[in-house]
Amino acid sequence: MPASLCDTWDIMSNVNLEGYMTALGISPCLRKIALTVKVKKVIEQQGDQYTIKTTSKVKNYTIAFRVGQEFEEFTKGLDNRRVKSLVTWEGNKLVCEQIGEKKNRGWAHWIEEDKLHLELYCEGEVCKQIFKKNANE
Repeated sequence: MPASLCDTWDIMSNVNLEGYMTALGISPCLRKIALTVKVKKVIEQQGDQYTIKTTSKVKNYTIAFRVGQEFEEFTKGLDNRRVKSLVTWEGNKLVCEQIGEKKNRGWAHWIEEDKLHLELYCEGEVCKQIFKKNANE
């Protein structure tokens, strides 16, 4: 059984976010703002239903899904695209494949050494983020 992802997480490091956002077609102005924002993730689970909330002082995004069940996702406030998403467990990683206008798009979350790792990928660009548990939660 994979380690639980459920907790409140604060970002520690963020590598190649600009490259990832460029691949998504996000404007230079929005990319500049996004690079200065500190995000927090709240991951909750009830059975096979997950909710992942990504919050900041600028923008919030919430996604809810059932593992193994394809769903329609509108990436409102991110790149504003409609994609078909499917989240599955691949070993210890919670992996999402997003099928739509952009190729090879998705993400993976996993726990390593008490840190939450997130890889966001799109059209050959990979953004690697690491989060630590929020000390106040």
